[in-house]
Amino acid sequence: MSDDLERELRDQIALMREMLTELREQLRSSQRDNEKQRHQLDQLLRRMYGRRTERIDPNQNELDLGSSESDDRDDEDDDDPGAPEVEDTPAPRRRRGRRKLPKDLPRKRIVLEPEAADLVCSCCQETKARIGADVTEELEYEPAVLSVNEYERPKYACRRCEDGVVQAELPARPIDKGMAGPGLLAHVVVSKYSDQLPLHRQELIFPRAGLSLSRKTLCDWVARVAELTEPVVGYMKEHGVLASPVIHSDDTRITVLDPSHPGGSRPGYVWVYGGNEGDLVYDFTLSRSRDGPVNFISDWQGYFQADAYSGYDELFRTGRVIEVGCWAHARRRFFEAVKTAIESSTLVMGLIRRLYAIEREAKTRELGVDDRCALRQEKSQPILARLGETLVDLGRRHLPKSPMGDAIGYARRQWAALARYVEDGRLEIDNNRSERALRIVAVGRKNWMFAGSEAGGHRAATLYSLVATCKNIGVDPFVYLRDVLSRISTHPMRRIEELTPRGWRAQQLVANPA
Repeated sequence: MSDDLERELRDQIALMREMLTELREQLRSSQRDNEKQRHQLDQLLRRMYGRRTERIDPNQNELDLGSSESDDRDDEDDDDPGAPEVEDTPAPRRRRGRRKLPKDLPRKRIVLEPEAADLVCSCCQETKARIGADVTEELEYEPAVLSVNEYERPKYACRRCEDGVVQAELPARPIDKGMAGPGLLAHVVVSKYSDQLPLHRQELIFPRAGLSLSRKTLCDWVARVAELTEPVVGYMKEHGVLASPVIHSDDTRITVLDPSHPGGSRPGYVWVYGGNEGDLVYDFTLSRSRDGPVNFISDWQGYFQADAYSGYDELFRTGRVIEVGCWAHARRRFFEAVKTAIESSTLVMGLIRRLYAIEREAKTRELGVDDRCALRQEKSQPILARLGETLVDLGRRHLPKSPMGDAIGYARRQWAALARYVEDGRLEIDNNRSERALRIVAVGRKNWMFAGSEAGGHRAATLYSLVATCKNIGVDPFVYLRDVLSRISTHPMRRIEELTPRGWRAQQLVANPA
């Protein structure tokens, strides 16, 4: 073979190798794009048509890749967030038949007597004696009734002297010279901010009760209630949330009408801050910048639990605020990667499931703060150690920009914050408390759709704080607001704690210990 021919063949082989390398790179790039697009399509279809719960097949809780540690398999059927409980014993059967009506409901006894002729014995003509009765219960409903309280105040004067006219004072009223009583105001507020009934729908409902009320009137009432109760929410913030050693926080977006912006609207954000005693205080901002949480928290110090939003980072730079991560957020990313990396994702979710099983054990045993911390150190810490090693190992197998690589990267970046909950029994494993607190806003905006102005956003935050806190601590928001609004205008500021939902509940327990 001539040297020229050999040289040409070598060039052809080198060229073919370069082409093969290039084709391999293109194939890998196409596969990555394919995987990403398939992942995005799966998530879109699941959000549109699929289940919202993040449950996985219990048979895939954990695929043990080479581990032979028997103690790690003891709790393989334990729950993780969103998964069904697996019991060793069959669940008790649900009772069939109609549920009994509560005994405390008002009752009207209607006695149905037989016809007079049927009360006479056809044989001996004697009057039949009553030997018993059957009682049938029927649940009835009466629409809301508007009523008018007429305050008649007689005037008295001395006919002989000019001592002046005397007359009783009007009782304290929420809106001076207004026609709305505390019960009606409480109903309007609770209907909108608890029952998700916008004012334009209430405007259509009130005529059925016998009176037409304009939307502007209802809006003015809501604004007045927010103005009256703003000091109460301020007290809840200072002495409830900011007095707590742990704060949970999250945010959600709403639409705010603003004619000065293109399209006539702009985004706004509702933030929730929850303390350990049950207080929930909402805040409204026109941007999602760090200024929102920084201004709310101010110089507070303690544990701050939230998602990994970068806007919170300024809080943690001060050193006064310690970040606590959310395992529900971390797990959600692995759940979304199931379609593209089923073995790796289910392995991680199986370990996370065990962490939640320990939390459930602590709750079932009703452990105190110190005992819960000890239980976590004993059982959760070893699982976290194994989970950390697993993430390092899996990180070598998955591309950083793949769904699984993204989930691994998130967990590893947040690892210190995610593992911090085992250090203190007051901390929670996740931030689901805040997500549940924002659900009332998320459901509401589907009905009222937007806030009418920036001031309307602040009013909504004030009223959500009261309504959501009531629901969070087991207080009827209507009963609470009706009572508070009946006396808030004359209540001394030094005793404002009594008007907060927690203070009001404490008073009720003293007055009605049963």
